[in-house]
Amino acid sequence: MRAVQVVELGGPSSVRVGEVDPPVRGDSEVLIDVAAAGVNFPDVLLTKGLYQYKPEPPFTLGSECAGTVRQAAPDSRFAPGDRVVAFTMSGVFAEVVSVPEQMVLPLPDEVGFAAGACLPMNYLTAHFTLEVRGGLRAGETVLVQGAAGGIGTAVIQLATALGATAIAVTSTEAKAEVAKRAGAAHTVAADGFKDAVKEITGGAGVDMVVDPVGGDRFTDSLRCLAPLGRLLVIGFTAGEIPTVKVNRLLLNNIDVRGVGWGAYALGRPDFLRSEWEALLPHLRSGALDPLISERFPLERAGDALARIDDRVVTGKVVLET
Repeated sequence: MRAVQVVELGGPSSVRVGEVDPPVRGDSEVLIDVAAAGVNFPDVLLTKGLYQYKPEPPFTLGSECAGTVRQAAPDSRFAPGDRVVAFTMSGVFAEVVSVPEQMVLPLPDEVGFAAGACLPMNYLTAHFTLEVRGGLRAGETVLVQGAAGGIGTAVIQLATALGATAIAVTSTEAKAEVAKRAGAAHTVAADGFKDAVKEITGGAGVDMVVDPVGGDRFTDSLRCLAPLGRLLVIGFTAGEIPTVKVNRLLLNNIDVRGVGWGAYALGRPDFLRSEWEALLPHLRSGALDPLISERFPLERAGDALARIDDRVVTGKVVLET
């Protein structure tokens, strides 16, 4: 079968599409014919050997996909022909993948394969961020950094579906338009966002900040919080890990909370299923609908990864087999 492999740790240009032996389904695994796969920032880091998971080359990239079950165990929840999404540490940038059943979830008929491939990482992370770690309540206001990216648009859509008001922080007008398409009630420029948020909220501040960016925006994000507000730290795409002076937390009665979805969820299959069940009504209604900016065939995986590495992507990039 065809697969996208990292043959050396040289970045996106080091990936090659070639023929490899198809996987054999292991015990408690589901064999899936891959229709589409989501491309993520950690995939880029893996091509450079900069991710915490460090397999030895050659290895097959890809952590989330959508497709059709080819084979499952007799006592499985799934049967051949079922439409599913799946996620794993690597290996889904291929025509066939074998995935532990606990990491396979049913895909509603209302959702296409390309959209399905965008769901596991970003939308389960968004749910964990807003509901589990953030305790979001209807009527609250959420400031979203990196709002035009895959995580940002997922957070905006889910926050809106849950009855919150989303304010998007973006670096360009084009990205602001993407955030609006995702459902943001307001958009503000990254340069000077603190004052813009103060004006929008009438000086009250926001109840929550969701930050997958880090870097030099962090302190002003804290300053945007209303009393009892919380800042949710998802990642550091800016490359710089910020620090916080804890007296700010004390004086303003605010929280900084870490969001490590994978560390919490992957060892708890019941939790994963309950998260997915919570998302299903919003998926079926169309409230959650990933914004796909570009689609590439498997043969152009290097180009897809390069687009993310160049920081020019809005929404989500998808590979299709």
